[in-house]
Amino acid sequence: MEIPWNEIALEIAREVEKEVMPLFGTPRAGETIGENVSGDVTKYVDKVAEDVVLGRLQPLGVNIVSEEIGFIDNGSDYTVIVDPIDGSYNFAAGIPIFAFSFAVFRRNEPVYGAIYEFVRRTFYEALPGEGAYMDGRPIRVRKPERGKEALSFYTRGRCLGLIKRVKRVRVLGAIAVELTYLAKGALDGVLDIRNYVRTTDIAAGVLIAKEAGAIVTDETGRELELRLDATTKTNVIAVNDRYLLDMILEELKNEP
Repeated sequence: MEIPWNEIALEIAREVEKEVMPLFGTPRAGETIGENVSGDVTKYVDKVAEDVVLGRLQPLGVNIVSEEIGFIDNGSDYTVIVDPIDGSYNFAAGIPIFAFSFAVFRRNEPVYGAIYEFVRRTFYEALPGEGAYMDGRPIRVRKPERGKEALSFYTRGRCLGLIKRVKRVRVLGAIAVELTYLAKGALDGVLDIRNYVRTTDIAAGVLIAKEAGAIVTDETGRELELRLDATTKTNVIAVNDRYLLDMILEELKNEP
């Protein structure tokens, strides 16, 4: 029997929402309670959210990759990649941009992706070859306009010449959300070239963006390959247009 991943994803997202939203913007939410498997800080709200997710997924017998606890191997063909709260700094600080990210792989192939944006209560999802959706309605990247590009751009001093070549730069602090904004036509591109993001951050967003017509690559312009773990860090470039991708790659090539 096929597992109803869309129902499971939305049910878990709403369970997480019920548990964590009373903590939104509170000092308790941002309290450090340990480190995750990558050595980053685990906030109290991260742990609360992950406990909800694990409690729901463990009975299914699937493998689980989660940001805080890492990889749980249950010997299944299915692996669920989850970030219970992408943008937990925003959450703790009272900035209303954060989301639940959920992606399913069968062996190494993606079969489903979903992102639930808590404050807007918006549900994005995608199936390989079947398109991307926002609350059940199809979404597509927008048609690019030269000289009017809007990018979400994470850098540590790299590729700064790009800023002068686009109209707007945004950094919203939750790459899962930003990839959905690319998918629905609110942004033209999302790139993080800090060698920082992990599969848990971007697995669902990459699938949704690609199904909406985006081009997604690594910093060399090759198709992005995702490792099914919570520790491997990578760079990602996601854009709505080959011209914009070539511009970014040119800037990367010419950097000192």
